[in-house]
Amino acid sequence: TMAHSKALLVLENFIGGKFVPCSSYIDSYNPSTGEVYCRVPDSGKEEVEAAVKAAKDAFPIWSSKSPLERSQILNKLADLIEHDLEAFAQAESKDQGKTITFARTMDIPRAVYNFRFFASSVLHHTTECTEMATVGCVHYTSRTPMGVAGLISPWNLPLYLLTWKIAPAIACGNTVVAKPSEMTSVTAWMMCKLLEKAGVPHGVVNVVFGRGAKAGEALVCHPDVPLISFTGSTLTAQRIMEKSAPHCKRLSLELGGKNPAIVFDDADLTQCIPTTLRSSFANQGEICLCTSRIFVQRGIYSEFLKRFVAEAKKWKVGNPSDPTVDVGALISKEHLEKVRSYVKKAQAEGARVLCGEGVDSLSLPADNQKGYFMLPTVIAEVKDESCCMQEEIFGPVTCVVAFDTEEEVIKRANGVRYCLAATVWSSNVGRVHRVARKLQSGLVWTNCWLVRDLNLPFGGMKASGVGREGAKDSYEFFTEVKTITIKH
Repeated sequence: TMAHSKALLVLENFIGGKFVPCSSYIDSYNPSTGEVYCRVPDSGKEEVEAAVKAAKDAFPIWSSKSPLERSQILNKLADLIEHDLEAFAQAESKDQGKTITFARTMDIPRAVYNFRFFASSVLHHTTECTEMATVGCVHYTSRTPMGVAGLISPWNLPLYLLTWKIAPAIACGNTVVAKPSEMTSVTAWMMCKLLEKAGVPHGVVNVVFGRGAKAGEALVCHPDVPLISFTGSTLTAQRIMEKSAPHCKRLSLELGGKNPAIVFDDADLTQCIPTTLRSSFANQGEICLCTSRIFVQRGIYSEFLKRFVAEAKKWKVGNPSDPTVDVGALISKEHLEKVRSYVKKAQAEGARVLCGEGVDSLSLPADNQKGYFMLPTVIAEVKDESCCMQEEIFGPVTCVVAFDTEEEVIKRANGVRYCLAATVWSSNVGRVHRVARKLQSGLVWTNCWLVRDLNLPFGGMKASGVGREGAKDSYEFFTEVKTITIKH
């Protein structure tokens, strides 16, 4: 009906500083109600072509600005997003299903900080110089922006991960064509409305909405986009690598995780249990850094399990806009089914589901009955070779297993294809350093989780990704280096 479609939010692509309607649209659902609430452009080759052209045209002016000028614009954009923090948080929660609390305290503040951080860090990079006095030569390096950066971001932390890419790309003097996930495009569209006010010239930031297979593919295959930064699944990344090979593109790929938490018997459980609940279930477990394999030393295994399950049962699932809720809705009906299927597989293999899915009953408010909700679920006695211990589930599901020795647990923790993050719990300093060194993991947290310094490299090993991003790493990724030799 006409009245129904009027109430829907309709997004438009942002190309060359203007909002441009699209010929066809995709339905986007509110995960907490199961209803369509937004229409997202179903962009393809044509729209990407226009966006790349706008970005190319804007490149000469933007890249010739001083780092300080770009820095001031990034800071202004950060201020504008921060000024609208509550509106952004509400939109992110409604669009993604995450709790309003998480969006307010994590997603939007971090998006603001991404711009502030790179606005600052871009002012402090230096290039290298060496002398060869014997032959009368001096060598130095020069770094210049690459051109148009293609940025593809996922649905779990929509604005947070989009700005983690846009900020360094434009701080370094590149222009960008970004494609957020078609499932969570609203906050990217809201950000576009602030770009002109922040002083971002037209064409520097272009946002094309749509699906990976259509819009993403067109961006990855475009000959005038020399670099692609992607966060998402390993499967999609393989396709990106294949499609960019003929163009020799530079890639930064941040992919899945199957992150272990290792709890030694000298761990401080008063800190370990609440933090490990967060690292298992925060953002519905939809964070690539979430722990989904918890290895507990046998001496404290039963005590840990008892306390962990008791605390997991206290987590409140419900309407994401309720500030007392701990767990919101999962992103989609399909994703919820996929996560549930892992729990069923574990049960079929003889594992024990101690709380959550299929064990406890979920009571939801009337308006949320059709939403995509699931209780925090703890599974014990899972075999290491089970798909629940090998594949990324990306939901509020965690597996707890016992171990005996340090050597054994390192081998088991490393026995998966994903190697993004790990957490180690122990009060023995020597052990903490030893284990951290031996774990195959891009990040290791000990006695904490998700404490980030954006100066330092972020990324994974093996199937968890290619490349690193962070202050220095992002600068190196988003610029081209040249070595110049002068004989005097």
